[in-house]
Amino acid sequence: MTETPLNNSWRQAHLGHWLAQALQRFDARVLALMAANERVPLALANLAAHGHLTAAHVHITRHLALQGSRLTELALRAGVSKQAMGKLVDQCEAWGLVTRSPDAQDARARRVEFTPVGLNWLQAFQEAVLQTEDELRAAVGIEVATVITLGLEVYAA
Repeated sequence: MTETPLNNSWRQAHLGHWLAQALQRFDARVLALMAANERVPLALANLAAHGHLTAAHVHITRHLALQGSRLTELALRAGVSKQAMGKLVDQCEAWGLVTRSPDAQDARARRVEFTPVGLNWLQAFQEAVLQTEDELRAAVGIEVATVITLGLEVYAA
């Protein structure tokens, strides 16, 4: 009996692979647009332009509630460990995007909150996401973009 050679082409051509590639491209474009946004302080724009601000830092932007969040809530929403989120929050705090303050509901806990600079960063993030979505629609067509969005919403639910 002869063995059939293993076909490896599926490893770089399955849906998960394309989803990961698309997310990586989307996040990279968002960060590039944010680096060029006048709302973003020059120091942060330079960090983004040189790859020091990454998609991991965008997790805070995506998941931090406007009224603030506990670190454990933020990590849970982002799907990362509390320790990993703590390191990201430390960096973002050093860059002036967020601050930690006492939690009024639990004296042992601290809340992570956007600073005024962080709120400008959040606005720049929104603008970059909207522009990147427009670019996706232009690249694949409105109908395909709509199907992608609806399909992913159903799949992720």
